[in-house]
Amino acid sequence: MTLQVVTTPLDAHLTAPEPRAGGIDRALLAAVQVPAGQEALLDRLRAPDVLVVTTGQQPALFTGPLYTIHKALSAVALAQILEERWSRPVVPVFWTAGDDHDFAEANHAWWIAGDGTVAGAALPPRPPEAPLTPMYRELLGPTVVDALAALERDLPASEFRAETLAWLGRHFRPEATVAGSYHAALAELLAPLGLAVFDSTHAAVKRSAMPLMLDALKRAGELEDDLAARAEGLAAGGTDSGMTIGVGATLVMLDCRMGRDRLMRQDDRFTTRRGKVSHSLAELEQLGAREPERFSPNVLLRPVVESALLPTVAYLGGPGELRYLALTPPVYAQLGVPRQRPLPRWSGVLVEPRVTRVLEKFGVSLEELMQPPGPLEARLIRAQLPPDVLEALASLRAAIDTHYDAVARRAAEIDPTLAKPVQGIRHQALTGTHDIEKKLVQHLKKREETELAQLGRARTAVWPQGKPQERLLTVAPFLARHGPALLTGLLGAIREWYADALEVAPAPA
Repeated sequence: MTLQVVTTPLDAHLTAPEPRAGGIDRALLAAVQVPAGQEALLDRLRAPDVLVVTTGQQPALFTGPLYTIHKALSAVALAQILEERWSRPVVPVFWTAGDDHDFAEANHAWWIAGDGTVAGAALPPRPPEAPLTPMYRELLGPTVVDALAALERDLPASEFRAETLAWLGRHFRPEATVAGSYHAALAELLAPLGLAVFDSTHAAVKRSAMPLMLDALKRAGELEDDLAARAEGLAAGGTDSGMTIGVGATLVMLDCRMGRDRLMRQDDRFTTRRGKVSHSLAELEQLGAREPERFSPNVLLRPVVESALLPTVAYLGGPGELRYLALTPPVYAQLGVPRQRPLPRWSGVLVEPRVTRVLEKFGVSLEELMQPPGPLEARLIRAQLPPDVLEALASLRAAIDTHYDAVARRAAEIDPTLAKPVQGIRHQALTGTHDIEKKLVQHLKKREETELAQLGRARTAVWPQGKPQERLLTVAPFLARHGPALLTGLLGAIREWYADALEVAPAPA
């Protein structure tokens, strides 16, 4: 049996994006990491009419959860479909958000160990008072060696084990940064499939984005008003963006002594939220001219920057991203940037042969397995009760219902106050039959511990720690077992999903 890719269904068709004017500033191509042998990717990006489909994610240890790969392959699949329909180059771009400072989200990775349990490794936590260093400046440090060793210990022998560990070892090194290692590892893995991994912290990108970020600061008051009105309108329509519009909070972050810090508007000045350092707009303009690398957009401004710098026709995001992206139209309008279409990334579950065998053995569906433990196990055990016992219990309950009803009627005729006590005794009798069944099930559970453990391990593989597989587990163990076929199989399933969901895309102008 081979690996199955189970796709989460989409409830509605997706409106395809529309083409726009193409072409990328050649200076920005320096931000694309191209592994040896993949130089043709740069040639595609140099095409004068090139368009791009973007997605992205903040960096994380060992490339983070599976949804990072799902996002990247979603961009590849959609770009391929649009290129075929539009007969012009459409390149998938993965925007590495190296400015992100959430180390608690970046410093760990999880996988399934050889015994079927969830295992993982983490870099030491950042002290609460430490600067919020962006991931492009955060070194992995020596403990990344221990993290790699932990993964190596937990990976059983498989065809692609050595190759996978070597891939991670080339990039996740003590002297590398969190963002740098993540960026390079994704580029090596996915550039062969046509994905351009784009370093948003590259000097060329920072210089190009600086005018837009200064414009966002100049218009901070209007942007705040427009965003608040947009949020209120969405809420009135029953849509929760998942974000709160902070009073005085701009859309621009500044890297300073306390790390990445939000610029807050105070009258005609801007003050960093944590560091309490005040700047005039003129001072920020001068600083941006000297050190543009210190400025970065927040999550609402970032997609606007992407669309301003790249001819982006679609951004592929997860459910949380799509919620807050609904807030952004006023930002595009205020800054005069065309808005790319937000579309959902692919979502699904990798079902390995060992899980398939368990599903077939117990005759259960994947949907049943991906539920909290307890009810499924109880149902399966109850199904093993001898039929004559189940029949006897059913007959006993029917008899209790029938005969107690007759007794209750006669008792009420003798004395109406007897009706309630009789019903209470009837309830006790029925409860007794259920108690008998529970005891039988408990004893069967003890006898069937081995089979129930198989079911538990299968559930952990697809619903680890009660979470969607794609939100917890990292890709490395899957690559170690299935190799390049994992990525090509996933890409095929994702292509089919988009092809079925997309309405007919308009022809290019």
